[in-house]
Amino acid sequence: MSNSSYGGFDFTRIAFGADVTLNANLRDIRLGEYNYAARNGTGADIDMPLLQFGRSDASDAQRLVKITNPYVEFVYRNVGDASTREVVGLRFGFDSIAGDIGLTLKTLSGSMLIDGGAAGTLDSRTDAGGGKRWDGSCTAASCLSLAQIGGVRAGDSTGASRDFWISVLKNDVQFQAPPGTTQVPDIARAGFWLNWRDRLTALNVNAAPPPNMPLVR
Repeated sequence: MSNSSYGGFDFTRIAFGADVTLNANLRDIRLGEYNYAARNGTGADIDMPLLQFGRSDASDAQRLVKITNPYVEFVYRNVGDASTREVVGLRFGFDSIAGDIGLTLKTLSGSMLIDGGAAGTLDSRTDAGGGKRWDGSCTAASCLSLAQIGGVRAGDSTGASRDFWISVLKNDVQFQAPPGTTQVPDIARAGFWLNWRDRLTALNVNAAPPPNMPLVR
């Protein structure tokens, strides 16, 4: 457990200190269902039909996604005369994640960057709404939309992806740079928020997520 302060907030992180290899299929994830008049979208902050760790149509190594040091971090601040502490929220994330991940998103509240090579780039920073309940729409010739993404590869030849986390907050919060980086993340907005920008490339464009079936020997 470690404590830190940044941007007017205090943080308590509980890290599990584990290296995890994972194969799993998660479907129909909806986080943050409430009315947001400015942009209601599908009615949720994050609407994720598929989050799939690993694939079954490639090498045995690609069946697994490697995760380092999962953690939960609680966010506090002082209120009033500083004698009262208020819990603002928490986030769950990993120090690093590497592997092939099937991913489909209908609505994203968060900060995401995916390199699609010659097909273009998906970047939530292009959204005029600041990434809150973004439908992933894209009009420029050099950009990708969420609808075009069927999967991502976390990590590259220089190392694993280092900034995956999901927060749930009652107020906007500025988190610190992830370990091993100097890039301070975009401010996490109130509600549910997903951050993932580091070393992330598209597995495919305008194609279905890769299959992830049970291993049969």
